[in-house]
Amino acid sequence: MKELSAELVSRAVSFFKVVGDETRMKIICTIAHDEVCVNDIAENVEMSKSAVSHQLKILKDEGLVKARRDGKNIFYSLDDQHVVDIMDIAFIHIEHKSHDKGCQCEHCK
Repeated sequence: MKELSAELVSRAVSFFKVVGDETRMKIICTIAHDEVCVNDIAENVEMSKSAVSHQLKILKDEGLVKARRDGKNIFYSLDDQHVVDIMDIAFIHIEHKSHDKGCQCEHCK
């Protein structure tokens, strides 16, 4: 890994603090591949719309989520593919670590 500036390290820490919250992780997974309105996000993560809106603001402030208004509805999606890629890698890593040493799956070889 290349040498990183203090600012870049600080921003990475901020990123992982934001995605490290279980509720925000569920929201990220809900909107990973589609635009989704608050009502549907709230239903999926089993939270109130106001609680989801608060979490979405945190995600937006970090630059992870973008919003698009269509009439009275606001649809949320991830800001870019990098967020999905990071989540996918994290889940692959976690699954890999749960396998035994003799596992022959594509990630353990």
